[in-house]
Parts: sequence; C-alpha cells; structure tokens
Amino acid sequence: MSNRQISTKQQHKQYGIFYHSVNLSIMTSSFNKKGLHMKYKGIIFDLDGVICHTDKYHYLAWKQLADKLGIYFDEKINNRLRGVSRMDSLEIILENYNGSLTATEKENYSEEKNNIYKRLLEDMSPSDLSKEVKDTLDQLKEDGLKLAIGSSSKNARYILEQLGLEGYFDAISDGNNIEKSKPDPEVFLKACEYLGLSPKECLVVEDAKSGLEAAIEGGMDQAAIGDAVYTQLATYDLATFSDLLKCIR
Repeated sequence: MSNRQISTKQQHKQYGIFYHSVNLSIMTSSFNKKGLHMKYKGIIFDLDGVICHTDKYHYLAWKQLADKLGIYFDEKINNRLRGVSRMDSLEIILENYNGSLTATEKENYSEEKNNIYKRLLEDMSPSDLSKEVKDTLDQLKEDGLKLAIGSSSKNARYILEQLGLEGYFDAISDGNNIEKSKPDPEVFLKACEYLGLSPKECLVVEDAKSGLEAAIEGGMDQAAIGDAVYTQLATYDLATFSDLLKCIR
C-alpha cells in the first residue's frame, strides 16, 4: 500500500466506485483551466485490457508456439501472462516443457511468438477502440490532464497506430525502454518522468494484479478495471472505463 493511503481500509460505495482507502492525494491536487478541482495531473494507462483488448491475439500466438513445442497451454495459463514481459511469459510456458532450451533458443522462440502476434494485430483497426474509451480519453484531455501509456509490451506503439491513436498520448513508456517488467514499477516511473510529473501526481489504470502492485510500489494511486477489481488492492475499482472521470475530481 502506498504511503499516501491510510492502512485501515474503509470500503464504501460512492458514485458507483468502490474506494478501498482514504486518498490523501488531494493535498497535492490542483485546479484545471475551467477551475474544476482535480486530484491528479496525469493518468497512466496500461494498454492491453485497458485501452484495448488484445488478449485473444496473445493467446493464439502463444498457443501456436506451445503446440509446436508440445507444451500444454490453456486460458488459465494465459491469464498468468497478463502484464508480464514476453521473455518472462515464455518462462512461465516452459514450466510445462520436458526438455531444456538455450538462451539463444529462448530468444528465437520469443521472437517467433512476437511475429505471429504482430501478424494477428494487422487485423486491428480504429473500430477496435470503443466509443466509451475514446470519449473518456477526450474528456480527460479536455480537463487538462496529461495522458501516458505504461505497458510492458514492445508493440505498444504499433497497437496505438492500428487503433488510430498514434501521437494521441503525451508520453509512452513501454517494453522498449525498460529493463524490468511489472510488478517492478519501472515502466510507470518512466512514464511519470516523461510526463514531467511526480508519482504522487499520477493515477495508474490497470487490469492486472502485477500492474497494480507496480503502481503501489511506485507510489502512485491505482484504478482497477476488469479482473484486477477482484484483487482488492486498488484505490478505486471501476465498473466501466468512464467511471474514471469520477475518480479525478
């Protein structure tokens, strides 16, 4: 838990959002150009499972590789890969491998998976970006918040391009500029750095436990969406993406 959160979790429902702890970030909050009180100056989004949903493409790519290696792979194992880097994901899959691979072979298989995944991503288009997500992002921008991507994926920029969001975000921190994947906070701390903001001025939106843990370790408040809601770790639990607008004021 962040140092800026009271250790005793008080759970109450307000405006459709569950608040698990008292948020002290108001002490460092500001007002936007419209004079509205804002709790944060920046929002950092995970990409897969938050802005868009590419889980099916990841699953199909890993399944094809696992089948080639004779490794059992299913949706349950795939869920363990959420928010995890490609090489770390391969290591999880190899837990069910009877043989052994050299470091070079692992690199080659990791690249093979990525090539399969990228071919599948060619089918993505702006139609894969929901109206709710785009409208919410537009409103956050209008409210004067800086927006960033904090993703372990090395394909983040390509995915954003496919969605029609190339150049939309103020900063992108992804698998190409980090050495440690989530739950290490590096990807989010770099996003803060790129935005020119401190961690306490930023809110992280995540759909995976490892991402929430990374945000907590980095000293940022967190908004959980999707399966991450069930971890009970986050500052806020979102029922829908647009609920994010209720967290910032």
